[in-house]
Amino acid sequence: MTYRTAGGEALTDLILHTFRANGDLISEGDRIAGEFGQSSARWQVLGALDAGAETVPGIARAMGLARQSVQRTVDLLQADGLVEYRSNPAHRRSNLVAMTRKGRRIYEAISVEQVEWVNRVARDMKVRVQDIRTALEVLRSLGAVLGENGERGGRTDRTQ
Repeated sequence: MTYRTAGGEALTDLILHTFRANGDLISEGDRIAGEFGQSSARWQVLGALDAGAETVPGIARAMGLARQSVQRTVDLLQADGLVEYRSNPAHRRSNLVAMTRKGRRIYEAISVEQVEWVNRVARDMKVRVQDIRTALEVLRSLGAVLGENGERGGRTDRTQ
């Protein structure tokens, strides 16, 4: 029988808790964004645009998702008037995506709710800010190792 090392055991616990937290975060995101007729997936796409992503492949990279699933979400946002496609002088086949005024208003309204929510959650966690920053570094390190080892090939559709 093969046994996990202490590091392997700790990482397994972290992964399992991350899966559970991810589900809870998506539910909370759906609740917050739902107040404005949106889903977590749509909110994440708007957030990626706000952070500087300009194309569907760029949004997909920023979100760690498959391009096809992001394309479907962007198409839905466009149909609802929250984003628009623009021609891309640098790449004929990869249009630029931009938030419309309506999309910007909705994104900013969701963001106001998120700020209130995240501040409350951070306070209720009763951990030091440094502990949260350490957790972030651990997750970044895990993501980097998985990316270096080519472990991201099996992306799944987590949008809509």
